[in-house]
Amino acid sequence: MANGIGRMVKILLKTFAAVLIVLVSFSSALAYKADKPSVSLENVKILVLDQNFKTIPGKEERLKLLDRQAGDLIVGFTDYRGVIEIWRGKRGLYLVNELPLEDYVEGVVKAETAEEWAEEALKAQAVIVRTYVLKHMLQRREGRYHVTSTVLHQVYRGLNSDPKVTKAVRETVGEVLTYEGKPIMAFYHSTGGGRTEVPEEVFGRGYPYLQSVEASGKLSPLTVWARRIPVEDISKATDTENLTDIKIISHTSTGRAKELALISNPGEVKLKAADFRKMLGWRRLPSTNFTLKVEGNYALFEGSGYGHGVGLCQWTALEMAREGMGYKEILSYFYPGALLEPHENIGF
Repeated sequence: MANGIGRMVKILLKTFAAVLIVLVSFSSALAYKADKPSVSLENVKILVLDQNFKTIPGKEERLKLLDRQAGDLIVGFTDYRGVIEIWRGKRGLYLVNELPLEDYVEGVVKAETAEEWAEEALKAQAVIVRTYVLKHMLQRREGRYHVTSTVLHQVYRGLNSDPKVTKAVRETVGEVLTYEGKPIMAFYHSTGGGRTEVPEEVFGRGYPYLQSVEASGKLSPLTVWARRIPVEDISKATDTENLTDIKIISHTSTGRAKELALISNPGEVKLKAADFRKMLGWRRLPSTNFTLKVEGNYALFEGSGYGHGVGLCQWTALEMAREGMGYKEILSYFYPGALLEPHENIGF
């Protein structure tokens, strides 16, 4: 055991010399065999992505398991508890944290909400977090990991320390949203900015339980926003030379920008607004619900909302909870037709 821990620490420190990594509280009684990944649906496996671990393994990339231990691992001041796996591939090292489902749900609810969140909004968040990850666990039963720790899936920053979050998760333990006996695609976002978006416009397909509904998100700091972005930055982000103008050429059914035209001296390139936002950075351009104009060397964006806009709007859910609505009512509003039931009913 000691040799295994020492080997893992040396590998990590050699590759990420600037990262604070502390290993504590390892127990030999909790050690796992390291010959292959587990396939249990009771535990979630998270690929940790942060400023130190930035890479996602390629689909065909061969990985070698260097070590698998149970305990605590502090990486960059974030505490990961459970089973820690270190994998090595052509692109570098990969860190996977495996832990019980409900512990993971607590960690995500804590990361996805704020201190002032109302109890019923926390419960609604717990149900959709659990539903979302179970859907991915079913899809990736034998994968090296089920989800990442970032907005590519759900934000996970290690252990939860908020008793309000623990209470909300425990009071909804095992509850998931289903449609025709299967977990739904429980998409959610920060701020609707007026209405939620239909999934066809973002993900290319629709779901009966995901319809556009009113979602002001008026409590959110990003209900209304403006961004002034240098044209040069946009040119680099989109790999468009001599960019002179940007225009919205179509809108979605809910009024969001759907397709843009990037105009340059060589010609014109059409680009989906969702792809454009991803290229610039999700934080830099909060949503595709914007108008724009180019003035000189800058593009001026005025918009509302934050996120892709599909499914539950977190700030509207908070507003509804403060007005006295229960978590079941909130979930029914954003996912009409979905059923709330114990996950044991869907084959776990």
